[in-house]
Amino acid sequence: MKKLYDVMIIGSGAAGMTASIYTARKNLKTLVISMDVGGQTAVPSKIENYPGFEEVNGLELMNKFQAQAMKCGAEMISGKVVKINKKESLFEIKLASGVNYESRAVILAFGKTPRSLGVPGEDKFMGRGVSICVTCDAPLYRGKTVVVVGGGNSALGGALELSQIAKKVYLMHRRDEFRGDEIEAERVNKQENIELLLSTVPIEVKGDKFVEGLIVENVNTKEQRTLEVDGVFVEIGFKVDSDFLTGLVDRNELNEVIINEKHETSQPGIFAAGDVTTVLFKQTVISAGDGAKAALQCHHYLTGGEGRIVSDWDH
Repeated sequence: MKKLYDVMIIGSGAAGMTASIYTARKNLKTLVISMDVGGQTAVPSKIENYPGFEEVNGLELMNKFQAQAMKCGAEMISGKVVKINKKESLFEIKLASGVNYESRAVILAFGKTPRSLGVPGEDKFMGRGVSICVTCDAPLYRGKTVVVVGGGNSALGGALELSQIAKKVYLMHRRDEFRGDEIEAERVNKQENIELLLSTVPIEVKGDKFVEGLIVENVNTKEQRTLEVDGVFVEIGFKVDSDFLTGLVDRNELNEVIINEKHETSQPGIFAAGDVTTVLFKQTVISAGDGAKAALQCHHYLTGGEGRIVSDWDH
């Protein structure tokens, strides 16, 4: 007989962990399923924009989230969800290991996965000079030299943000023109400390304990050179691995889960929060808040709540 939970939370980043804290404190039997702990927040070595912490290591912050969730009574297992089936009033969650669970409700909070460069040294120096978050890590490179890889609005915006902090910024794109908005490209062109490297691709990240350089190659001439940089910012987009939700909940063209203001999906009993959803800004503090809202709405659903939620100050 399968073990039955009140709510299963898929993902253990800021959204999933916060949701589990709230559902567990509401005395809902809660299980968190994830391949790792912390999601993208666990990657940066320093975070300086999370309230309450002037500076904190990303993994340490997420370990605090996990410890609090478990203290509240949430259970956690490691696994990859491959299928969710609706079975009358319950949901059956199937894992790649072949183990199945049943739950009265589900909160999707497994986030996005940043696209990687796929070059030697990228994984080795992740969090030690290689970054996937300009907003998180830009302040760490004041007066230093960095390179931003990408050609969309995220890369253009990241280069502009870094140009106000770093001494020099290389902006590298594999094509001969950017894919981002023209107005953003114009702003980049006006920044004297931004050097464009078009038709250029990264080959290898070099360094000792931290990043010291990036070998790049011109796609036309095949000529290689080494950029002496302190940081490599990867801004080539994200992907959402949500194919296992096909036919269950509505998604947009980016495979993000579509939610309403209550964090409800198109499937009653399934809620979603954080980067996996259509929320515009992908930040730890926003994901944490979204996780709390999804959890509270989930509790409202499981306890037979109908209609609007009456606020504490509503009379």
